[in-house]
Order: sequence, then C-alpha cells, then structure tokens
Amino acid sequence: MNKQKRYEILSRLRDNNPNPTTELNFSNPFELLIAVLLSAQATDVGVNKATGPLFAVANNPADMLALGVDGVKDYIKTIGLFNTKAENVIKTCRILVEQHGGEVPENRDALEALPGVGRKTANVVLNTAFGWPTIAVDTHIFRVSNRTKLAMGKNVDQVEQKLLKVVPAEFKVDVHHWLILHGRYTCVARKPRCGSCIIEDLCEFKDKIEI
Repeated sequence: MNKQKRYEILSRLRDNNPNPTTELNFSNPFELLIAVLLSAQATDVGVNKATGPLFAVANNPADMLALGVDGVKDYIKTIGLFNTKAENVIKTCRILVEQHGGEVPENRDALEALPGVGRKTANVVLNTAFGWPTIAVDTHIFRVSNRTKLAMGKNVDQVEQKLLKVVPAEFKVDVHHWLILHGRYTCVARKPRCGSCIIEDLCEFKDKIEI
C-alpha cells in the first residue's frame, strides 16, 4: 500500500470519528490501568459491568488494596481468568502504593514491571491516559492492518512497528482507537461488512464481502 492511500484511509477514519477513545469506562489513569488489565480475553462490555461497582468503592490503589484479593474477586467473578486477574490487581496496587506514591507511572518500563501488564496494556495506558503516540496492537488491529494491507506483519509486534513507521505523526495518537473500532464493528473477523465500509475502495483485501 502506498503512502497516499494510507493517508486517505486515515483521513476518512478521522473525519468519521474525530475524537475517538476506548470503550472501557474510566475516570482516571488508575481506573484505566485496572480496566485494561481485566480486559484480556474479555469484552469491554463485560469489563464495564464489573468495574462500575468496583470503582464505586475503590478507584485508587490504596482503596483497592484494602479490598484484598477475595474482595476484588467478588466484583470481577463474571470476567474470564478472574482468579489470576484479582491477584495481579492487588500485586499491582501494592507496587503503585509502595513504589509510585499511589500514582500510575507515565513510564513504559515501570508500567511493564507491574504484574499482568504487558506491552499492549502499557501502550493503551500511555496513549489513552497520557496522550502518547503509542499503538497497542490487539487482535482487531492485527486483522485490520493485515487485511487492508495498511501495515502487514506476522505477529502483533511486527504490525506495531510497521504502523509506527508508516502512520503519519498527525494520526498516531488516535490510530489505535480508529483501527480497533473499525475491526470491532465493520472489518469483523468472519464476514467483514465491506459494503458498509468507508474505506472499501482503498482497502486491498482481495475477497471483499458485500453485505
């Protein structure tokens, strides 16, 4: 895919959604961190149902730590892998309190040192909470990037590096959200909704499906 086509794709996505953000509910960086940590192998809708009541009683590391592992489990037991996630939440909160003054660090290495936090989660927090031009590649972004030929790669790390290289600076802060939403609602896995896609004429996917 050439530079002009990529620019037009990103321009259309921007025009369609000028101020995109995550569909996870949060009101501060800590809530976002916990929501993203809980979202692995779970839907945003499912996470939001659990975090609403949870954040109402604990929206900072100290209060969350006071709940303990079993207390957190009571709120998140509807989410997959809740036992491991509850333990990671409490371990993360302890580190935030003891090493970071109860604040979420605006630092990649510090974020990735937290239990249950990998590169993708760190990218989401740095981007969405702090406005960094990071690109967190999940299954939706991986699929859309490869299918459209926007940024091809054999794994999420390759796609992330390609996107960082080819996406113009003016789009970098928001491209993560545009691609994830596009993959979630239009360029879906089994039957992409090509007929209702705003970038269909620019996409290089050979087996387009008219729906």
